[in-house]
Amino acid sequence: MKRNSRLSLALHALSHMAFNTDQPHTSADIAAHAGTNPVVVRRVLGKLREAGLLTSERGHSGGWRLARAPRDITLADVYLALEESLVASPSETEQDMCSVEHALAIRVSTIMNDVEASLIERLSRTTIADVRHAAQ
Repeated sequence: MKRNSRLSLALHALSHMAFNTDQPHTSADIAAHAGTNPVVVRRVLGKLREAGLLTSERGHSGGWRLARAPRDITLADVYLALEESLVASPSETEQDMCSVEHALAIRVSTIMNDVEASLIERLSRTTIADVRHAAQ
């Protein structure tokens, strides 16, 4: 996985949070661990908050917290919350395609959808708690 992907950042942040669920984690602290900008962290973690995986508090003692126990957050939950796909899909419009290209696009799209479903299923087998335990 690319080090600078949104999925990588999200999983990294959640895994760090799983080690200390009692205190909030600031965007600046998370950014320092992940080697990125706090603004990037807030954008990514905002998606996780919208999906109910995180909560956030503003102010001096605020920050991000897990909204669920680490054992109740799967990697698939995170992947789906980010609403992005690691599997590319064909982008050509049907009007611009010849019949062979159209048939090929349909076949490849079906395969890619199967790959995406398999990826999500496999990600659902691992929790943030599993990652935390592997890192100890």
